[in-house]
Amino acid sequence: MAAEQETQMEIGHVPSSTLVSYSKLLIEEQKERLGQLTKIVLGTAQVRDSTDEQLVRLPTGDGMALVFRHSAEEPARCALEIAEALKASIPRLRCGWEFTADR
Repeated sequence: MAAEQETQMEIGHVPSSTLVSYSKLLIEEQKERLGQLTKIVLGTAQVRDSTDEQLVRLPTGDGMALVFRHSAEEPARCALEIAEALKASIPRLRCGWEFTADR
């Protein structure tokens, strides 16, 4: 009889974002705004300094979900940095955030 492998559960802290009124935009505007959001997210310290083992990025069509594996503070700091960057550089780009913790 084969030895059973022990399964370990991990908690992932998941901030997910969606672009406000995305479906009302023209296709080219959708691409532009999603590109702007992606550039801002990839430029945040939390995302930039994370390894693949610490962070998973998942595109969601009109936004993205980030799975942080270490602490609940990481996604909160990331969301604050994104909000500040959006406010400073692209005020018309509005983004909604939702936070969850999944196993």
